Amino acid sequence: MSRLPQRARLTEVVEVLDVVDVDDLLTTDVIVHLEAQLISARRLLQIVLEQGAAIRKREVQGVVSLTGVLQAELQRRAMIEGDRSHLLERAGTRLGVAPAAVSMSLLLTVLDPDRAEEAAALSAELRGLLEEVQREHHVNRALMNQELAFLDHLLRLSDADRQVGYDSAGDLSRLTGRRLTGRHHVLDMEV
Repeated sequence: MSRLPQRARLTEVVEVLDVVDVDDLLTTDVIVHLEAQLISARRLLQIVLEQGAAIRKREVQGVVSLTGVLQAELQRRAMIEGDRSHLLERAGTRLGVAPAAVSMSLLLTVLDPDRAEEAAALSAELRGLLEEVQREHHVNRALMNQELAFLDHLLRLSDADRQVGYDSAGDLSRLTGRRLTGRHHVLDMEV
């Protein structure tokens, strides 16, 4: 990064500091919101970790059940994100900028200085938790892909007449080939 954009942002923050006073109500609302975000992110992480364990143990019912729990938590998070949007609108109005332009550093300028550090720490913790949730979720997806590929392989082996399996589009397999009579021929050799 070049120094000019950083200086420009610093100048912007200094200008905002000259115009805006502390908003105690916004400070409280932001901290309460960050705490709600953290509770939800911790629940998400716990669910994703449990789901990963169930995938590794091949506990199909556990995986399916935890998928439902994950969906419910994601719906709760959607409500929390709505609250976040409202807070950003309030802060944007207070700062005289668009809600999308409200960064944590700008937001801290209107928060009570005694609690701004707490808000910054909660925000950093939230970012870390969400990164961990994302990482674990990607691991779970990879594990599920492996399990499904293995299952597909087993189904193809057990389907001697190619009638049970599905193709990549989810349709019944239209593969043609010689019907096998219950045995799989690995080497057909004549001596």
